[in-house]
Order: sequence, then structure tokens, then C-alpha cells
Amino acid sequence: RNVLCKNFLMNNNIGSILTKRTLLNPTNEALFDVAQGVRFSYAELNDKTNQVANGLLSLGVRKGDRVALLMMNCHEFVTSFFAIAKIGAVIVPLNWRLVPDELEFIMKDAGATVLLSGSEFDAAITELHSRGDRTDVKHWVRVGIADSLPSFAQSFDSVVSSQPDTEPEITAWNDDLLYIMYTSGTTGLPKGVMHTHNTQMAALITLNATNDFCIGDRYLNPMPLFHVGALTPAIVTAYRGLAHILMRAFDPNAIWTLVKEERINNALLVPAMLGACRMVFDPSVHDHSTLRWILSGAAPVPKSLIEAYQTMGIDIHQVYGLTETC
Repeated sequence: RNVLCKNFLMNNNIGSILTKRTLLNPTNEALFDVAQGVRFSYAELNDKTNQVANGLLSLGVRKGDRVALLMMNCHEFVTSFFAIAKIGAVIVPLNWRLVPDELEFIMKDAGATVLLSGSEFDAAITELHSRGDRTDVKHWVRVGIADSLPSFAQSFDSVVSSQPDTEPEITAWNDDLLYIMYTSGTTGLPKGVMHTHNTQMAALITLNATNDFCIGDRYLNPMPLFHVGALTPAIVTAYRGLAHILMRAFDPNAIWTLVKEERINNALLVPAMLGACRMVFDPSVHDHSTLRWILSGAAPVPKSLIEAYQTMGIDIHQVYGLTETC
């Protein structure tokens, strides 16, 4: 433990943020996967993350190897992200709205040798697998029901469930590569933006220092984790000790239900989401008394919408960022 603490003080590894938070607040709620109805304390989330890390190591994944994630928002995405960071491999989040040709380009460009995918994308990964060496993927690992598994894929549970929950050796720090996130490619092919453990840590510090996060806050996340606007705040939840309430996808009616039932304190919604939520809000049904503020970005928020939320006692804080700035 002394060696572990010395490394924590001297070096930044984004995966170890979860380890540190577990040492500080092991029983605090860390994650609620709304769609699957699964809750994790920080100790439970860290144990599961370590199992994923050791499972990836058993496949031969090592420092610098690229591991692509093609999943809807789920706890497997979160544990995989922190696990890959811990073992020093490089995460490649994939936009699940893309078609196989686009996914092929990104995976080949990044050099991904492992793909972790959700069952929703079986048709896409089957098509990609059929293209042979047009990708570099050697291990196709699929999250979901095992009895519908494509013949060429391994079950995520079979790779992970038998693994120990011991901390893996952390081999990547500071300026080592953490993830490659691809731009939308509106002016050409998508471009891979490379972020290190240090650049992500700088973003975490900035976001934490400029927002009213409190340990124990309950943060609602309906945005796709393949996007930097969802991913960085999701990592902040572990950095600051929040409960991460993770939606599979955006649903304005479900937002207000969760705000009430989960006692949500803060969230991030783009302006279109803010507008949709305001349209379905019913003061006779929806209790939003715990919700202090909502971050919003990607486009300017109309003044009228800001004022509408202010009448509800909810502050809208506009943020600006880029994939390139984490």
C-alpha cells in the first residue's frame, strides 16, 4: 500500500482515480445503471473494474494496445474504461451511430486489436469480422446474453467473471496515451484526437474547480459516453466522489422521473435536451427540488430557456469545449 500511495502522489493514472476514491469512500454509491437496474458502491465498482482489467490482461492486452468500445451507456462501458486505463492500454470509444464502413476506418486507423461491443451491434460486428484484415481486431468480446453470441466472439462475462478482483499493475502514467477519440469528420475523414492521463487530469481539475460539485452529489448522465462531453463529467464523478446515474439514452420524461426518484443534484444536457425536458415538465407531478444546476454546451442556450429554468430554481451553466481540449 505504501508503494501504491507513493505512485498516486507522484503520477497520474486515470484508472487509479477509481482506486483512490474506493480507499476514501468505499461504501458510497458510485454508479446506477438505470437500464439494467444495477447499483454499485465504489468498492463494488472498483472490484468489477479490476476483474475486467485482469480479463483483458488474460487476453494478452498490454500497455499501448488499442481497445475499442462499441456500447450504449452501461456499467460495462464504465468498468471497461477504467480497467483499460489501469493496465495502460488505450481506449478507442466508437460512435454507435456510425455504419460499418465508418467504424472500419476508425478501428484500422487507431490500430484496435480488441473490440468490446454490445449485443445491439451484432450485425455491425459480424459485417466487420467478415472483412478480415481490413481491421486489426484479434479479440471480439461481446457484452450481453451469451446464447445469442456470434460464433466468432467471446462473451464478456466469460472473459471477466472468473478473474480475481486484485489491483492490476499500473504501467501507464502522466503523458502516456489514455484514449483516442475521433472527431465527427464534418470536413473529411474523422480525425483521432489523442489524450493522455495528464490532459484528462487537467480537464477533471478544471471541471471540478469551476462547478459546484459536492461529495455525495447525484449526477445524471443521459449523454453517450463515446462523446467527450459525457465522458469527462463521468470521470469527474469518481474524481469528486459523486453517484453517477447513467441512462442508456436520452428520454425527457424519464429525466424528470429520475430527478425525483434518484434525488438528482446536477446534470449535463445540450440545449435541444433542455428544450425537450422543459416541454414535458409537469409541476404537479415532477419534483425537482434537489436539482441545483445543469451544465449545457454544444450550442448557445437561448436566453428564454435559461430564464424558464431559473423560474424553476434551476441554474443553467453554459460550458464550451472541444474533443481536442478534453
